[in-house]
Amino acid sequence: MRAVEIGLGLQSDKRPGDYARLARRAEDHGFDVISVFGDLMYQPPIFPLLEMAAATERVRLGPACLNPYSMAPYEIAGQLAALDLASGGRAYLGLARGTWLGEVGVAQPRPLTALAEAAEVVRRLLAGDDAGFEGEVFRLAPGTRLRYAVRRPRPPLLIGAWGPRGAALAGRIADEIKVGGSANPAMVPVVRDRVRAGTGPAGRDPDAVGLVFGAVTVVDADGAAARARARAEVAMYLAVVADLDPVARVPADLVARVKELVAAGRDDEAGALIPGDVLDLFAFSGTPEQVAAQAQTLIDAGVSRVEFGTPHGLTDDRGVELLGGTVLPMLRRTAAG
Repeated sequence: MRAVEIGLGLQSDKRPGDYARLARRAEDHGFDVISVFGDLMYQPPIFPLLEMAAATERVRLGPACLNPYSMAPYEIAGQLAALDLASGGRAYLGLARGTWLGEVGVAQPRPLTALAEAAEVVRRLLAGDDAGFEGEVFRLAPGTRLRYAVRRPRPPLLIGAWGPRGAALAGRIADEIKVGGSANPAMVPVVRDRVRAGTGPAGRDPDAVGLVFGAVTVVDADGAAARARARAEVAMYLAVVADLDPVARVPADLVARVKELVAAGRDDEAGALIPGDVLDLFAFSGTPEQVAAQAQTLIDAGVSRVEFGTPHGLTDDRGVELLGGTVLPMLRRTAAG
């Protein structure tokens, strides 16, 4: 049985120096993994990841996620190799099809094929395999290889996916699957079954693929204020994730109204419409005790990593302090008991 990891997911919207400070604090508290989101129009993840690599010694680091539509697989391989070198072999790669790329005119045809072939190109380049690759979307001409030494030929691969086909792909080729935007323990067995659809034909042990669940997190001693902030944050992506969760059954009229208000820039009003039980499916929020209890339900359901996503608290620093200094010890005590 793999040990359960606790991670932080950071939005890449901070100033130079902020990432190093937060990463050192997270490592000192005992977090296992720090991820940087690859969301549209934010800073490229490689910048904060390299800063954090220089400031830490133990935590695993990776982008969650890059996509093969806005970044070519050879460039993904190069960035992963750079992070692995800079971190002393602590990098992982997150790949997903990406969201909202239509807003910048980037089409996303054949997403599963693109993801699978991108992962294969990265693997071959890092392994020094220069025999060539002729895929349906991507190719490597024979003799194509990286012109520098890499730290590891196969850093761990995470696939970001919710649906059956994406989860099956993760089952075939990945070390982890991340269900981003979910804090719903009822989704854990659903995702595990979907992963098995890929591990079976590939002859892999289903338990070899870790399940990562992560979502917006807002923790504060003022639980009501934390949940109000979380509601506004969840409102911005509820329309995307509600349809992906087959067990949540969020009312369609609620989703439509929230989407309408968000489009009008009225995020707080949109968030105020989200009932507490719906909020708890898509965010960790409230007092440290409430957040720890939510995370524990996911651990009990069988996840291998819980990832507390941005904004963490009413401020970045306070959120990381409460998560690391109060929530994490609660989870560790439960695991030890």
